[in-house]
Amino acid sequence: MNLNRLTYFVAVVDTGSFTKASERLGITKSVVSQQVAQLEEELRTTLLIRTTRRVHPTEAGRLFHTRCVMILREAEDAFGELALSSAEPTGTLRITAPNDYGIAVVIPAITAFVARYPACRVEQTLGDQTMDLSSGQVDLAIRVGWLADSSLQARRIGSFRQLLVGAPAFAGAIATLREPTDLGQLPFVANLALREPLAWTFSRRDLDRRTVRLQARIAIDTTPGVLAAVRMGAGLSVLPDFLVERDLAAGRLIQALPDWQLPSGGIHTVYPAARFRPPKVTAFVEMLTAAQRQRSWTTGPEDDEDGRR
Repeated sequence: MNLNRLTYFVAVVDTGSFTKASERLGITKSVVSQQVAQLEEELRTTLLIRTTRRVHPTEAGRLFHTRCVMILREAEDAFGELALSSAEPTGTLRITAPNDYGIAVVIPAITAFVARYPACRVEQTLGDQTMDLSSGQVDLAIRVGWLADSSLQARRIGSFRQLLVGAPAFAGAIATLREPTDLGQLPFVANLALREPLAWTFSRRDLDRRTVRLQARIAIDTTPGVLAAVRMGAGLSVLPDFLVERDLAAGRLIQALPDWQLPSGGIHTVYPAARFRPPKVTAFVEMLTAAQRQRSWTTGPEDDEDGRR
């Protein structure tokens, strides 16, 4: 069997379109269509349902797609093992990361990575939903907060602090705050990407601990969206340090209750289960780790990992 046909078939299922598959593969649509048709003929099975709007896999096509992804991943690993002797990473690196950390830290690292390794290209997926790494469609995931699945192959590359911040318009009101229970007098912007967007536990010098439940004036489902609202004076909110450190340094935001700390979280790189990790993955992780270390407000590895995704 021609393994290239498996590649064409997987691309069609992943993109839902012969046209998009041809664009991803860099070949003509007719070649993709002919090769997939030939694959169906060889297997004597209908793998795809073709409509004018989209291409859908049949039940047999879905099962076959899962196996094909595994086969192609193994083939890629086999070639990758042979490439270990080469110092230059090559190929496509597929990464998934949360919106906030992805925009603030991962994308700058990607830009530096492709500049250093021109034989590589990167496909970045941003989203606050956790992607299944067993699908074989991702080389590396960045997880911010705590890891729900301890069986994953993961490496902690840093940590972050959560900060209560507001726009300068609230400077007077922020100055009057003495403890977390005072927050009820100020408007709050809730982050619906979090499991508990309104309940927050503050601590001070490990002696005093207060849990408050706030009322949201505005609720937004992405962290960058919350940041935009806070910048425009919609209210206070809790945001990760890597997203607000520049605004704090420039005076565009003000930290509230600086003597009270919120739970810190970890930043991890997470990998699909595999015996082999391609040079493109290890090279990027080293660059991302270096970028994380250079962040001026990175917290230490001894901090907690409560409170986020």
